Amino acid sequence: MALAPRIEIRQTQSLVMTPQLQQAIKLLQMSSIDLAGYLAAEVEKNPLLELGPAPTAPGVTGAIGRRADDDGDWLDGIAANVTLHQHLHTQIRPMRGTPRVIEAALLIADELEDDGYLRVPLAEVTARHGLRAADALAGLTLVQACDPSGVGARDLRECLSLQLRDQNRLDPAMQAMLDNLALAAKGNLVELERVCGVDAEDVADMLAEIRALDPKPGLRFAQTRVEVAVPDVYVSRAPDGTLNVELNAESLPRVLMNNVYATRIGKDDSEARAFVSECSTRASWLIRSLEQRARTILKVAIEIARRQDRFFDTGTPGLRPLTRRAVAEQLGLHESTVSRVTAGKYVACEHGCYEFSHLFVSAIQAVSGGEAYSSAAVQDRIRSLVEAEPARRTLSDDKLVTLLKGEGIDIARRTVAKYRESMGIPSSVERRRLRARPSATREIAAGAGRSRD
Repeated sequence: MALAPRIEIRQTQSLVMTPQLQQAIKLLQMSSIDLAGYLAAEVEKNPLLELGPAPTAPGVTGAIGRRADDDGDWLDGIAANVTLHQHLHTQIRPMRGTPRVIEAALLIADELEDDGYLRVPLAEVTARHGLRAADALAGLTLVQACDPSGVGARDLRECLSLQLRDQNRLDPAMQAMLDNLALAAKGNLVELERVCGVDAEDVADMLAEIRALDPKPGLRFAQTRVEVAVPDVYVSRAPDGTLNVELNAESLPRVLMNNVYATRIGKDDSEARAFVSECSTRASWLIRSLEQRARTILKVAIEIARRQDRFFDTGTPGLRPLTRRAVAEQLGLHESTVSRVTAGKYVACEHGCYEFSHLFVSAIQAVSGGEAYSSAAVQDRIRSLVEAEPARRTLSDDKLVTLLKGEGIDIARRTVAKYRESMGIPSSVERRRLRARPSATREIAAGAGRSRD
């Protein structure tokens, strides 16, 4: 058969991930904290976007500790502290240098890790930001001249060298010691005396000077990271017994579109109008995606609360077996959508603040074939049995299986052992030995308590 070009018409189906769809999926899986950071960056890029004040949301008694109106927000004090990068920027901008060198120094400062080190190769920074090699090297020199001394170093030797140079103590002998820090680590002082050309007393003094330096100068600006679980949904029991499920308004940023900028553009400025039109389209898509995100989170939360209603009365023992697929099928969503909605999201109730993943649990079958038990509830029961066991008659895994089956829970011995180990509870032999010591009960309780946390 002869080969020849020809035209054919074929009908196929394919999923096209438009930028708008990609953005909607990305927003859906973000936590409230990640979302706030993402929106702040979008507002900087889009002149038509503004962040409006979030509406005040009612608190839930006993759910999450302090309210925002309790004597001010203590997190504001942490956020107000100056970071290392801000501290360096303040010093670099007024320095003497060409605009290119200053810009290079600012970019290099942003590349530093929290401890003050530049662990990214300078050549990589140069290529990524399109800098000239000479400007990058001069910019690094400016960074290394900043306070705190030693910042901008690429390794420990350079960090210590910068600090000693500022103290006018970087003589040849000290430089030789820095070049041979491995000898100091090994305690080979005789060899250090030889390579540095000094006696034992001088070596001891030099080592004392080095120990007084700061090997991680940037950490003095590092703030203690406080992980705060911000609830996305509140669940409470109404007086008539029904469950109220509502979004936390404080975790929902209000994004507004400001068209004042567009009205100031002349009719003849086609390039500016095209830019504003693109910004307007992006802003509209973002606002619609945020609205869709809120609706989806609420819809999924309502279904989870409906299926786990006992949990909001009794806590973990009231959990029923529940999978993301079951929720997705009930709501007509894809399972991946439910996974994204619940990832990194929290629900607050009278018992506390829990990640949504806590409410999805596997099933343990009942002996009589009735309603299955959740794995979380079974683990909680194992913990209770161990905590209540007699001091001289610790319960083996086989005994725990017998007791659980007596309560209608059909469970294998290896499953009991797996749950016990995951909760940090020692074996019956270890518990018996531990209880022979005065502090044993506290140690066993602490192991079980870690899993509860």
